[in-house]
Amino acid sequence: MLLQDPNLSVWLYVHPTDMRNQFNGLVALAQSKMKLNASNGDLFVFINRRRTQAKILYYSRGGYCRWSKRLEQGRFLIPAHDSEKIPLNWTQLQCLIDGINWQKAPQNKRFSR
Repeated sequence: MLLQDPNLSVWLYVHPTDMRNQFNGLVALAQSKMKLNASNGDLFVFINRRRTQAKILYYSRGGYCRWSKRLEQGRFLIPAHDSEKIPLNWTQLQCLIDGINWQKAPQNKRFSR
């Protein structure tokens, strides 16, 4: 799977992405549309129009890496947002990849002293 570091920054591009894009196309999207440096080690998540395919781009040890997933059933859930990008934490990324809607999950009441 991906780098298991919960401190990594994860960015979801909210607009549909052409999945024919390879490394250079995804790097260009991250830098021109998201206004972020693609070679700083952050994870960049792109999803196609039908929301059945996802690609994650990241830079590691002198080169770009790309992780892909195609769903046979269901769709990836993209939260509604007004900007070009959405910051995600590691748990939200895992939920997105697994098709879990973390926004609609019941929130348990937490008690504090």
